[in-house]
Amino acid sequence: MKLLRIPVGVSDFAEIRRNGYYYVDKSGLIGELLGTTGTKVTLITRPRRFGKTLGMSMLESFFDIQKDNKTLFEGLEIANRHDLCTEWMNQWPTVFVSFRQVDGLNFNSAYGMLTLVISELYKKHLYLLDSDKVDGYDKEIVKQLIQGTASAKDTKGSLMLLTRLMCQQYGKPVILLIDEYDVPVAKANSNGYYEEMLDVMKGLMQALKDNQALCFAVITGCLKIAKESIFTGTNNFISDTLTDSILNEYFGFVQSEVDQILKDADVLDKAESIREWYDGYHFGDFDVYCPWDVMNYLLELQRNPKAKPVSYWKNTSDNAVIRSFIDYAGSNITGKLETLLAGGTIVQRVDENLTYDYLHSSEENLWSMLYLTGYLTKAREEDYNGKLADGTVAFMIPNAEIKEIFETTVVKWFDDSTKKCDRSTLFHAVWNGDSENLTKEMNVLLRRTISYHDYKEDFYHAFLAGIFTGAGYMVDSNKEHGEGRSDVVVYDPINSRVAVFEAKYTKSLDKLESECDAALQQIDDRMYAKEYEDDYDQILCYGISFFKKRCMVKKKLAKT
Repeated sequence: MKLLRIPVGVSDFAEIRRNGYYYVDKSGLIGELLGTTGTKVTLITRPRRFGKTLGMSMLESFFDIQKDNKTLFEGLEIANRHDLCTEWMNQWPTVFVSFRQVDGLNFNSAYGMLTLVISELYKKHLYLLDSDKVDGYDKEIVKQLIQGTASAKDTKGSLMLLTRLMCQQYGKPVILLIDEYDVPVAKANSNGYYEEMLDVMKGLMQALKDNQALCFAVITGCLKIAKESIFTGTNNFISDTLTDSILNEYFGFVQSEVDQILKDADVLDKAESIREWYDGYHFGDFDVYCPWDVMNYLLELQRNPKAKPVSYWKNTSDNAVIRSFIDYAGSNITGKLETLLAGGTIVQRVDENLTYDYLHSSEENLWSMLYLTGYLTKAREEDYNGKLADGTVAFMIPNAEIKEIFETTVVKWFDDSTKKCDRSTLFHAVWNGDSENLTKEMNVLLRRTISYHDYKEDFYHAFLAGIFTGAGYMVDSNKEHGEGRSDVVVYDPINSRVAVFEAKYTKSLDKLESECDAALQQIDDRMYAKEYEDDYDQILCYGISFFKKRCMVKKKLAKT
């Protein structure tokens, strides 16, 4: 393998180019944006880890009048556009701000982070304090913003003020680049101060509306949040989203780019495994690889040529929004997740105008969120042959990496949610020998679980043991007795009682009862209860048979 300087974790365009890091040329984005000069504001929404921040850093390097970056773009596609380079390269006052670090457990903490971001932004423009084109009143506000002591009103108006002052200084309107604009709102929603943070972000976005000092603006984020009126009143506004886009090839790696990377790294033999693990996203007409994963894996291959693909994705994203849906999950959602995990597709309506405070208002929002955040992708025609109604999309899991995330993270969330259910009725039924209510309660729990493998004995065994584990009971699995092993034994030593369970599974519904009887007979034949007779006052024996998401429980009272 050839050693390449892989820039994992580096999203600064100038740093990548100056240090000779490997760079996949996305400079064509500049020409695309300048081809729509009548558009005042462009909002680009993509999942995280698909190169939005690096793209915005590239735009800053190209436009910023304070820099001379001609050498950084030598050999790139945009350098062939001499007309654009002459008119636009380092010719325009440019503001680049990212809100991806704005987070906090409460509003005051998050607001403090936001004022720090604004302070650092203004420190890049200290020349304004010495300018004779800026009046004393504005200079005082600038000082307060730098010190973090500005009023809430001035903080909300800080982007508007900065563009106005820079326009005065340079005599040209300003290019405004805002990265990850929705992160503060997403974090606020997770931590309970949504309305307060939304109010601040609305104020900051006033810089986009009727701002004579604005040349144009580019904004990136994960969600559109259009219903929140953040962008209401913005003139000549367009949004470039997963379902409606002309910029898809500039975020993520397309096949030709991956082919070139593998050739440059001399690892063409890894093409199939990289495709299986990190490809599969469908943005518009393009099949797209997740760039974060591809570059991380290439870096790992340089350290260990025998390295296998792993998930680099799950440890980089804040999954709080997705996690929060699980508490609202019903059997309908679990069934669809099972279909997806089996490699199938589901058809759902997509709402790209989701708002964080209404995410849980419908099941449709869950699927839209999973799609917009990169957990699902749009199925190609060859993957779904049915007819789609207007506004609906056939979804599928894009690749092996995301499937693994579903199998571990999402399924665990459902398991945790199931454990939080009130199981007092179920436990009461166990200790009172009420097999009818025990059957009922266990069927309810079964419908809440997700099985992503075939319904085999180990799935039901884990399900049965998991009901009691963590609920204050001692549990033995595959407990060895004199004549064999029972599936699950639950102990309640304080009340001197024990419950022995033997489970069977069947491939047909009509055998549910006979298998249940067979389980009870096995308890008898192998005398599973006998060893407890001296130590426990009450021994209850249950035979259970399972068929998919159904079960039947029968009781044999061994000792009372």
